[in-house]
Amino acid sequence: MAGSGTAHLRPLDEVLLRVEDLVVEFPAKGGRVVHAVSGISFDIAKGETLGLVGESGCGKSTTGRAILQLPPPTSGSVVLHGEDLTKADASVVRSRRTDMQMIFQDPISSLNPRRYIGDVVAEPLGVWGPKDRDEQWRIVAQTLERVGIDPDLARFKRPHEFSGGQCQRISIARALVLDPELIICDEPVSALDVSIQAQILNLLEDLKRDSQLTLVFIAHDLAVVKNISDRVAVMYLGKMCEISESDELYARPAHPYTSLLLGSVPEPDPSIDVSSIEVVEGELPSPLAPPSGCRFRTRCPRVTDVCATDEPLMRRVGDDHFVACHHPLITPVEVGQATR
Repeated sequence: MAGSGTAHLRPLDEVLLRVEDLVVEFPAKGGRVVHAVSGISFDIAKGETLGLVGESGCGKSTTGRAILQLPPPTSGSVVLHGEDLTKADASVVRSRRTDMQMIFQDPISSLNPRRYIGDVVAEPLGVWGPKDRDEQWRIVAQTLERVGIDPDLARFKRPHEFSGGQCQRISIARALVLDPELIICDEPVSALDVSIQAQILNLLEDLKRDSQLTLVFIAHDLAVVKNISDRVAVMYLGKMCEISESDELYARPAHPYTSLLLGSVPEPDPSIDVSSIEVVEGELPSPLAPPSGCRFRTRCPRVTDVCATDEPLMRRVGDDHFVACHHPLITPVEVGQATR
């Protein structure tokens, strides 16, 4: 797996956001480099939800932050509405962030514990307007109501007085208050109980429908991603291995890693023979020294010599279904041969 290439990208005028050859690296001790994200590409159409999945440490959250230029990527491009944010000056990037917001992974620690909820949600308005405090509160109250929080009850309370699910709703309100086009959801339900997860997911779906939001939904829970995503991209050790429409990917995974990942999802059936289920074996290699060629080759059941020398490129295996693998589970097709 873990390949490069742009065969899966759509024309720029058809998408809201296009990320191409994104690289994010961090310095480490001894002059070494952490290869967090290594040349991934994807795009998102307006009103679409892209699910970004993979094991912990594969670079999902770093990718989401790099889209917002937090931190700026080492190289590559992030094009929003035809404008490359990686080449824009700081003032342009700052203004563009009003169109892109983020829901952070930990709903409680992402809120300032010393500030009232009304002030937390209103803070973006204090920067970008309106400046009138009464008008700010009107917008804040309306936004809190949209996410199911009583504004009058929450206005002068602090985050510790709310549950995890309520804090996540408040975090969503803070992301919505500037009326953005794109929201990066960084594992927004991973810290919540199952019943609360369902409420937050339903809330995001309602907000997406009502406000034409575009979402990048980062998660490691494949069942959650399937239910909320239009398309799903699978990452492994900083690389993209497969991208497809959600139903297609879950029904016909083309990459061995995707297949093993889906096979590891627990089934609520006591009659299933657990010993017969294939799982991803071995440890995730270090991003300080990723394997040559295909990065998944050290754990792949279909590995051959070519996997150690040549990095696989994205190839079409179906309509809007692409995989980066030398030995995919689905036979690749030539451009124009995919069936609709």
